[in-house]
Amino acid sequence: MARPKKYDIDTKEVEKLASYGCTNIEIASFFGCDESLIRKSYSEFITKGQENGKTKLRKLQWKQAEKGNVPMLIWLGKQYLGQAES
Repeated sequence: MARPKKYDIDTKEVEKLASYGCTNIEIASFFGCDESLIRKSYSEFITKGQENGKTKLRKLQWKQAEKGNVPMLIWLGKQYLGQAES
């Protein structure tokens, strides 16, 4: 039986790609490996990257709201303050 192929997978790069919203399939394609390897061996880095991406996005949304971006103010009001259109 052949030995399993070794892949040079940088966990920081996995995390960064996940923070951009890349799927496991897209990350696996980037490294030239099977999606199951990414899912099974790098799930903690995927999760951390996804959470970092959400945090970055929220920060950008709040910055837009602070600049007076009306649609963003309305959206954040609905999401966080329970506001609704009457």
